[in-house]
Amino acid sequence: QVQLVESGGGLVQPGGSLRLSCAASGFPFSNYVMSWYRQAPGNERDLVARISRFGRNRDYADSVKGRFTINRDNRNDTVYLQMNSLKSEDTAVYFCNAQETGRAYWGQGTQVTVSS
Repeated sequence: QVQLVESGGGLVQPGGSLRLSCAASGFPFSNYVMSWYRQAPGNERDLVARISRFGRNRDYADSVKGRFTINRDNRNDTVYLQMNSLKSEDTAVYFCNAQETGRAYWGQGTQVTVSS
């Protein structure tokens, strides 16, 4: 059974930091490109960051470049999103995504709220 379980969300003040984790199981993790997406109320689900199978390549949305870092641990089948200098506009539900050709999986999401 495929599972992607996100954790680490919560309430944080502007300028603060959070680290999201996504634990994967049920599929060959290192075969998949891993990504984080986010969706705010009334908005589409947008790509935040993506990391290649062995971590050699990373892509980021312009809005998070220099503040967020994506990493993966293929030994423990986990992908991380370190979020620094958080802003109110980062408030959203964050989703973990696993993708290979013709196949994609999603987690259930974790809420991140940036507010004073």
